[in-house]
Amino acid sequence: MTELAEAPSAADRGGEKRIGHWIGGQVVAGESGRSGPVFEPATGRRQGTVDFASVEEVDRAVRVAREAFRDWRTWSLSRRAELFFRIRALIDAHRDDYARILVSEHGKVFSDAKGEVARGLEVVDYACGIPTLLKGGFSEQASTGIDVYSIRQPLGVVAGITPFNFPAMVPMWMWAPALACGNCFLLKPSEKDPSASLLTAELLKEAGLPDGVFNVIQGDKVAVDAILEHRGISAISFVGSTPIAHYVYDSGTRHGKRVKALGGAKNHMVVLPDADIDMAADAAVSAGYGSAGERCMAVSVVVAVGGIADPLVEAIKERLPKVVVGDGMDPASEMGPLITREHRDKVAGYIESGAAQGATVVADGRKTAPEGDGFFLGVSLLDHVTTEMDAYRDEIFGPVLSVVRVDTYDEAMQLIHDNPYGNGAAIFTRDGGAARQFEFDVEAGMVGINVPIPVPVAYYSFGGWKASLFGDSHAYGPESVHFYTRGKVVTSRWPDPATSTVDLGFPQTR
Repeated sequence: MTELAEAPSAADRGGEKRIGHWIGGQVVAGESGRSGPVFEPATGRRQGTVDFASVEEVDRAVRVAREAFRDWRTWSLSRRAELFFRIRALIDAHRDDYARILVSEHGKVFSDAKGEVARGLEVVDYACGIPTLLKGGFSEQASTGIDVYSIRQPLGVVAGITPFNFPAMVPMWMWAPALACGNCFLLKPSEKDPSASLLTAELLKEAGLPDGVFNVIQGDKVAVDAILEHRGISAISFVGSTPIAHYVYDSGTRHGKRVKALGGAKNHMVVLPDADIDMAADAAVSAGYGSAGERCMAVSVVVAVGGIADPLVEAIKERLPKVVVGDGMDPASEMGPLITREHRDKVAGYIESGAAQGATVVADGRKTAPEGDGFFLGVSLLDHVTTEMDAYRDEIFGPVLSVVRVDTYDEAMQLIHDNPYGNGAAIFTRDGGAARQFEFDVEAGMVGINVPIPVPVAYYSFGGWKASLFGDSHAYGPESVHFYTRGKVVTSRWPDPATSTVDLGFPQTR
């Protein structure tokens, strides 16, 4: 292992590092002359520089991948499965290495970082079953002497463009099923926390993945556009904000690619009058402030129905002083800083605009943030939020929880239906009939019943509705196998040559 696995801890933070690309089985320094800073969110210190790829460097990585595909696609399913079991074991053995990198560059707390790796590993587990997942169908004697069967084959070179908030897990959502299906993969991670991608590359190589099958291109919009436009890339997966997801989908499909682009969210948690208040308050705090709210499945809106609003807000308020905000390597910390100073300031602006637009600021994270140069913001709670306010309309992506009050279940449902996003939604209730009706009614791709963050297990698929998804395929699970392969149907006959004749009529199945 290289020094990438030795990310600086809170007590030992050294000099600046240089982060390059991974092409053809090795780290490659950037040649474009362009780069960007990598910060340590807990201290505000610039800790590294990441190279930004040129169009030519992206093209080089694609050419290497296309060459590697010629041999990689011939690997048997059993050989690929054996490789994936080794990959799984190596990632599992290096959970702490991943976590240190994530704390250092993203800022999330160590336990949350390890949890991210664990959820990503679930998708690797799923990919270990690729021999079963790629089973086709067979019909003997579909017509006299004719058999018909279906197979699925890899696309070739595919790419993933991933966000800063889960720099280990989200790439696993993509490269694990893509590689298992026999494709070569090009990863463009976030330039804000790029080092986890290189640790992944090292571990894949150590496990025995052939050089060129997995490549990493660091960069910004230049690299993204080069990926979207490159004729040698067959499919693109994206996770990020809705405006960029729309752009990726529009540009990628216009250039003839298969694209699934997961966008933003405004996840609602409906709390009915019969709900257990303590359980709902615990869930709201956990789902609203975990990972500093920087996750697309975070609960950002609590919809309090009827008379439960006052006691629920009070219960949430009581829990907030107990949330420990600090350096992610401190075992006492429960929430870390935000990814950049600019993002921290933008999120803090929603507290100010919320107050100006009529919301009640129950808890102001600007006043409870730890001192120092880190990008910290304490937990914030806004009550009496309405749909016209910026805090409701925008995806805040930070530790700001809004409470919207409604009188009835129908009003709560209308609120969710009118929102442009449809990633996730949850309901808290003791009424099974109400829960089932919610499941039936709600316009969201992922639904939780007394579960605030309903992220599916790896053998289902992850994805939203409306402006939270562009394309018709969700991430990981069964839909990923279909996304990263294309179907082929073979009609086969082995006749006696003596019976062969010319027949210009329409083929008959009898």
